[in-house]
Amino acid sequence: MTSPEERLAELGLAVPEVAKPVAAYVPAVRSGAQVFTSGQLPMRSGELIATGKVGAGVTEEEAYACAQQCALNAIAAIKAEVGDLSAITRIVKVVVFVASSPEFTGQPRVANGASELFGDVFGDAGVHARSAVGVAVLPLDAPVEVEVLVELGSAS
Repeated sequence: MTSPEERLAELGLAVPEVAKPVAAYVPAVRSGAQVFTSGQLPMRSGELIATGKVGAGVTEEEAYACAQQCALNAIAAIKAEVGDLSAITRIVKVVVFVASSPEFTGQPRVANGASELFGDVFGDAGVHARSAVGVAVLPLDAPVEVEVLVELGSAS
């Protein structure tokens, strides 16, 4: 059985460094057998990979890639909290916020950037409940923000 890190490597991806918070919060909190992430922005090497509104300067494809980067950052935050991604038994809930122009209605397709990555990395345990919400603006003018709730196994 391959580990989540091995599946990421097969996708040409790796767990990044945990993104530094942009305000007064921590990237993730463990409560019992659950880990809640803070909203993760599409940061790579300390910089947003895109800024602006989806449908007005940011394409749906760029936003999909942003959602994927947010998911990678959530994975990093979870790993920093629990040490081993194999401890995750279920991605329970994913909430994706998409800074959108008023006419853009493709938030679910943007959110698939995160959802499909979780499925690819965690298999059946990556299938989750989800909300995809259009908003007026996100921190730092990010086009996408993702928060995640995961369940851990009893051995973790």
